[in-house]
Amino acid sequence: MKKPFSSKQRHLAFRAGKAPTPASDAASATTAAKDPTRRRRHLKNYRLWLWPYRGVLLLLFFLALFGAALDMVWPLAIKHIIDGILLASSPSPQKLTALGTFGLALISLLVLKQAIDSTRSYRTDILDSKVTVRLRRRLFERLLSLSLGDLAELKSGGIVSRLSSDVDSVSGLMQMALISPSVALVRIILTVVVLFYLNPRLAAAALLLIPPLAFISILWVRRVRPIYRSAHQERTDIDSGVSETFGGIRIVRAFQREHREERQHAVGRHSILRRWLFATRLELILQVVWGLLIPATSLLIVWYGGHLYLRGKAHIGDIFVFQIYSVLLLQPVWQIISSISSTQKSLAALERVFEVLEMPIDKPDSPDAIDAPNQVREIRFDHVSFAYRPDTPVIKDFDLTVKGGMTVALVGPSGAGKTTITDLVARFYDPTSGSILLNGIDLRRLRLKGYRRLLAVVQQETFLFDGTVRENIAYGLRDATDAMIEDAARRANAHGFIEQLPEKYQTMIGERGFRLSGGQKQRLSIARAILADPQILILDEATSNLDTESEQLIQASMTDLLKGRTTFVIAHRLSTVTHADRIVVLDEGQIREIGAHDQLMSQRGFYYDMVERQRQSFASLDEVLR
Repeated sequence: MKKPFSSKQRHLAFRAGKAPTPASDAASATTAAKDPTRRRRHLKNYRLWLWPYRGVLLLLFFLALFGAALDMVWPLAIKHIIDGILLASSPSPQKLTALGTFGLALISLLVLKQAIDSTRSYRTDILDSKVTVRLRRRLFERLLSLSLGDLAELKSGGIVSRLSSDVDSVSGLMQMALISPSVALVRIILTVVVLFYLNPRLAAAALLLIPPLAFISILWVRRVRPIYRSAHQERTDIDSGVSETFGGIRIVRAFQREHREERQHAVGRHSILRRWLFATRLELILQVVWGLLIPATSLLIVWYGGHLYLRGKAHIGDIFVFQIYSVLLLQPVWQIISSISSTQKSLAALERVFEVLEMPIDKPDSPDAIDAPNQVREIRFDHVSFAYRPDTPVIKDFDLTVKGGMTVALVGPSGAGKTTITDLVARFYDPTSGSILLNGIDLRRLRLKGYRRLLAVVQQETFLFDGTVRENIAYGLRDATDAMIEDAARRANAHGFIEQLPEKYQTMIGERGFRLSGGQKQRLSIARAILADPQILILDEATSNLDTESEQLIQASMTDLLKGRTTFVIAHRLSTVTHADRIVVLDEGQIREIGAHDQLMSQRGFYYDMVERQRQSFASLDEVLR
């Protein structure tokens, strides 16, 4: 295996534009190339998203403008104190009285401004929280409704990062991209007007360096956004890797790959850190330039203002107040540039969030969709074909009629299409061609939620949630009573071991049920399906993780469970499906044979050969074990 790049090599490759691009990032880049207006579309969608909060936004904007207007007043008051009181020829007692009056007025003004700023900050935090909660909820809802293929492309780490850090970054975009720049622009206009009103020559000198530096700074900041987007994407890939590592921790330890996984994680994290530091260095250059601009402007004002004062074309108060206004002017200019820089981070997150929100939901109901029937009389596959990828069919011209209440076993070699058939029944996927009919109605004409209420699935890879035994059994029927839950557990042969748990049905089973054995987890999964009382039951190797004794007990209870239900059973151990009403033998996505067990055995065809090979394999294994 090729040794992974060091973080330094990856960073140098990134700066040179030669870094390997993850598939998800490449897809985003391709989309961006095809749709150059994508960012504007996302920003438009974000504005529409904020429309319900327009009243609060207007209030925040008004408070910000009021605070900006107050900022224009107190420097003028100081100019009056200097030129009109301190340097005036009036007696000292009158100066003291006027000075006290103006001092109290200034204090009141500053207190009022601080109260306005605090109120605006608090209301902004509340609005940010509301937007964050609503956006995260809508994003979670959209993720739940995406197709399995889209979810696989996003990866688990990408899903988590979008729901957490990306949404948090987007929530601050309102302040950075809307309120702050707008208010800063108004402050700039007001300050420039006041400066030219006081002294046009001194105002021209104070503004000499600002416009060209502001333009250069904005162009400089635009370089930062691709760096942040790349760092976001790499963090997604690392989070996905972490999920995979700990999801398969037994394999990692069994093959002693801890060091490799640790190295990959460290290299990825260091690579992200280098990119963030690279972006920070670019921003730091701007901060240094603007940090030098403030004292340089102050020196220019003092030098040129002193020159005008000596010529009788300026007052001492003008020079002093221009010092204050220059700071008040540079602050909003830098605020706009800083907002652009911060907005670049948020825009990268905004694109990732709205890319998901714009994804089509999986199998939306058609306008003329109807409710699913309460009873299953017949399920018919009418020339069904299906392919996960174009030109690579998995199911080919599949025809089958299943009467309500029948048990149909799907058997065949690995890759024959057994699980795909049940996925089509559950409408995890729709046929590429042909149709599946329930009581003569195409499944695509039924409302999806209503149809899936008829279903229950027990998979080979059992999935349990981090909760109690009771919560996991009742997952498909939340209002189930304790008696109903216990009855389902008994029928699944799970009640016995549950009673031996520390807190019985209230025992926490841990993430994915890691505190239980494989057989115990499988029995809880079967109990969950029993409690749901489905019309259509899908059993995908449902007894594969059970020991022989438990399997026999489950098989005995299955007779009662399957009664009156249309059941699709996938089994590799052919001895477990001899009771099926019909056995469908699949090979390369097509029906090879179909019939009852005895009928197929008498034909001595493909199914007969499978049974004999399996018997011989088990016999050979018994001899080896002896």
